[in-house]
Amino acid sequence: MKATGIVRRIDELGRVVIPKEIRRTLRIREGDPLELFTDRDELMLKKYSPIASVERFSEGTAKSLHEQSGYLAAIADTDNVLHAFGAGRKALLGHAVSDEVTELMAARRSHLASLAEGARILPVVRDGEETYTAQLVVPIVASGDCLGAVILLSEEEGAVMEASCVKLARLTADIIASQFI
Repeated sequence: MKATGIVRRIDELGRVVIPKEIRRTLRIREGDPLELFTDRDELMLKKYSPIASVERFSEGTAKSLHEQSGYLAAIADTDNVLHAFGAGRKALLGHAVSDEVTELMAARRSHLASLAEGARILPVVRDGEETYTAQLVVPIVASGDCLGAVILLSEEEGAVMEASCVKLARLTADIIASQFI
């Protein structure tokens, strides 16, 4: 844990203001849930990720998605790639999702693209050196809130995601979302 040197006082309602710079760095936005932890005389705040709370389940679904589709499969919350299976998984696992993917999730829109069809491939993670030729991003939406995304990627030349893989990714997103309804 790093000290920031910032000291804040608690107001009469028990509120503490988190400085804008820290919120920006940690990608904490208005309305984001925070989880509280205590350890002796310390209080820690952590951005809450519902998908991370069902870690084994989401990890298993990412693995199954890879096995069934043959593509690099990933599950992300609204900030980071939590699970990835397939060739190239290390380039994704644990990395912050790109602003483009964050915008897709916020808009609750899917994105299907293939270089072979002339579509633009969006960066998946920040500061990544990606060479994907086809991608599918499907938001995970539960009770109107976007919790993350299911992502399929290919690096094969001329790759185009088949309709069956699109259905499989949408089904995976729906199954994960059903854990929160």
